[in-house]
Parts: sequence; C-alpha cells; structure tokens
Amino acid sequence: MLQAFLNIWKVAELRNKLLFTIAMLCIYRIGFFIPLPAVDQSELADWAKNAEGGAAGNLIAYVSIFTGGSFSQSTIFGLGIMPYISSAIIFQLLATVLPSLQKLRKEGPAGQQKIQEYTRYATIPLCLVQAIFWLGFIQSNQLVYPSYIGSWMFWMAGVLGLTAGTIFLMWLGEQIDKYGIGNGVSLIITAGIIAAIPSAIGVIADGFSVSAGGDASKPFGVDTVIFLIAAFVMVVAGTVLITQGQRRIPIQQAKHTRGRRVYGGQRSYLPLRVNHGGVMPIIFASSLMIMPSMLFGYIDRATGGQWFILRFLNDNFANMTGYLYALVYIVMIYFFAYFWTTVQFQPKEMATQLRDHGSFIPGLRPGPRTAEYLETVMERITYVGAGFLAVIAVIPTLVASAFDVPFLVTQFLGGTGLLICVSVMLDFIQRIEATLLMRNYKGFLGGGPGGGSGKRIRGTRHAG
Repeated sequence: MLQAFLNIWKVAELRNKLLFTIAMLCIYRIGFFIPLPAVDQSELADWAKNAEGGAAGNLIAYVSIFTGGSFSQSTIFGLGIMPYISSAIIFQLLATVLPSLQKLRKEGPAGQQKIQEYTRYATIPLCLVQAIFWLGFIQSNQLVYPSYIGSWMFWMAGVLGLTAGTIFLMWLGEQIDKYGIGNGVSLIITAGIIAAIPSAIGVIADGFSVSAGGDASKPFGVDTVIFLIAAFVMVVAGTVLITQGQRRIPIQQAKHTRGRRVYGGQRSYLPLRVNHGGVMPIIFASSLMIMPSMLFGYIDRATGGQWFILRFLNDNFANMTGYLYALVYIVMIYFFAYFWTTVQFQPKEMATQLRDHGSFIPGLRPGPRTAEYLETVMERITYVGAGFLAVIAVIPTLVASAFDVPFLVTQFLGGTGLLICVSVMLDFIQRIEATLLMRNYKGFLGGGPGGGSGKRIRGTRHAG
C-alpha cells in the first residue's frame, strides 16, 4: 500500500492531476468561511443547536450532506451543489420518457454534452428558488440583523450570493473532471461529508471517560468507543462488498464461418449490479420522510394537541427513533429501489443489443425471452440490494437511540453519507489504479510488474 502511494508521485501526469484536484477541493472548503451578508451567524448557530433532533433539525442534517457544510452558519456555498444534482436527476428521469431526450442520449458523446448543457441551464432557476426559500426561512426565524429585515439589499445580495456560489461549485466540479482525477461533483460532496469527521471525533473525545457513568458530562466509555470503531469497520466493509457486488449472467457469442475460418464463439459475462440504484433510493426516501415529520407537527400544534391520532403520528415522525418512522422509511426505500431500477434498467433494449451483436444467453432464445429473464433476475437481486440499503439507512438511528450517541457521530455508520463516500472513493481508487497499471507501476492490490497476480479492483460476484 505504501509503495502504491509512492508510485503515484512518480508519474508526472497522475501527480499533477492529483495536486490539481486537491487544490480545487481546498478552494471549495475556503468558501465555507465566507458568510452571507446581514445574517446573524451567532443566532443561527444557537437556532441550529436547539433544532437538533426535531423535524427541522432532521431536514438540516439531511440537506447538509449535499451542501457539504453545516447550517449552523450561512455562507455563499450555503446551497452547495444540491441544485445541480437535482437538475441532473430531473433530466435522468426525463430522458426515459421524452423521445427527444432519448434520441439525444442515443447520439453518444455529442448528445450527452447537449443534455449536460440543459442541466446547467436548469440549475440556475433551481438555485433562485432554493435561495429564496432559504433566505425566507432565515428571516422568518429572526436570524437576520434587525436593520436588514425586509430589506431588498438583503434579498438581492443573498440570492445572488447563493446562486453564484452554486454555479462556481458546478464549474469547479467540471474543472476537476477535465484537469483532475475522479468525478468532480461527487468529490465535492465527499469532501464536505469527510470534513465533518473531526467534529464527530471531537464529540467523542469530549465525552470520553475511562469510567463512563460516573460523570454525566462524559457518557462514553471504552466499550462504547470500541463498539463504534468495530461497527464503522464492519459497515464500511459490508458497504464495499455490496456496492461492488454483481450477478454475472453468462453470454455466448454466436460462431461465424467465413471460408475455412471460424469467428466468434467467445464466452463472457453480463454484470448486473446488486445495488443498481446506488444511493438514489435513500435520497428519495429521506426527502419524502421529512415532509410528514413537519406536516404532522404543524397540524398537531394548530389543533392544540386534541387529537390522539395526530399526537401519535407526531411522536413517531417527529424524530427518527420512532418505530413507525423506521417501518415507513424501509418501505419507501424498497419502493424507490424498484422504481429507480425500473427507470434506469431497460431489459428489452439490452436484449435487443445482445441480439444485434450476435450474442445470447445459453438456453434462452434472443429477444423477448431474454428480456423476461433479465427482468426476473434484476427483480430478485434488487430485493437483496434494497434490503441492504434499508439496513444501512436505519443503523445510525438504532445506534444513536441504543447508546445515546449524537447523530453527528452515528451518521458515519451508515446512511446516505457513507454510501456516497464509499462509492466515490472506490471510483477514485480505481482511476488511480488504472493509471498506475498503464504506466507499469504496482497498484494498490499488488498489480503490475513484480506485483504477483496483477489483479485490479473490480466487482465481487454475488449469487443474487
């Protein structure tokens, strides 16, 4: 491993790309120290601290994953890269139903570039809408200096600052794609998530005591710390395994005889990912689960707490520890896992491509029978992948409620943030590994000259 890190700096091209990527990420983090004008940062920090554990606090914790910062402060990067991600998701969904976008997607790189251009344009109105909502939320909670409440200067500076911050981050991510290494937008999100690790470690360190229980201000003992470390290692290992897990469908090429020569006949595999939806099912489920937690609380307060059913729903959805919340959350994850797979996975188109290339699945006729088989297999492995996502999603809540550990710490034991970090870092390492092996240097897994088997990081076979 140490030799692989040293080999990175021996390749001039790889070294320059890595340094450029690090420099862009440093610029990204500097932006979180530039506050928005007229916002009372101390009042905002106090409000965010008091909101922890409630519906508004859950919303803040979820959104902060994609903004990369903390809503205890409001900066020019307050919206983060989230509007751009929302725009990209919208166009991914539209590309499956609009014939014009489907035609562009089939045109190859030129069509993808055009869709990317549309995505950039759609990011701007999303920025404006989200900026207006966020500034209105700040002003309604009296988090603005009194002299600027209702001032058009506050709104103008705030909306332009937040919009310009997101557009700059979008440009920063594209520069990483072009001149750096890795996916720029994904690395920006990952850097924001990882930046919270020192704060989580500080919380544990401040509350650690060898003899836990003697002091109420230091509730974390040796057993709790050991459990958190062991749980983190096991959850990350399981996440890597399922993220890389595949069901390999055998593919046979048809033989062609030309003169006295026989061409084709090779045997290969069609890899179907176990977690085909990636982190998207958790993102959709988490977004929708915020709505009932805020809605039931508002209705319960408006009716004065007179209705038992409203109190019951509010108690279960106001925080993430309620059993009804966890049950609905799991159901939503399963629903969106199948929904996203249905949108992105096209068995008929895949079967047609196999037939056009002269390939087939042994024992199955090309065409509709192959498409039906691929759809059945995908449904089965999606059930396994959705179950894994459900477990990963509820682990932080279970650990937080069972061991009385702050959610700031337990969020690294699962959920959206962990999946994003693992997926992005696996892709990042794979790109470095490919460059090292291409330059005849030993990779992270011992590939290359003198490295033994020469294996690269690749998907793990899963029975499905």
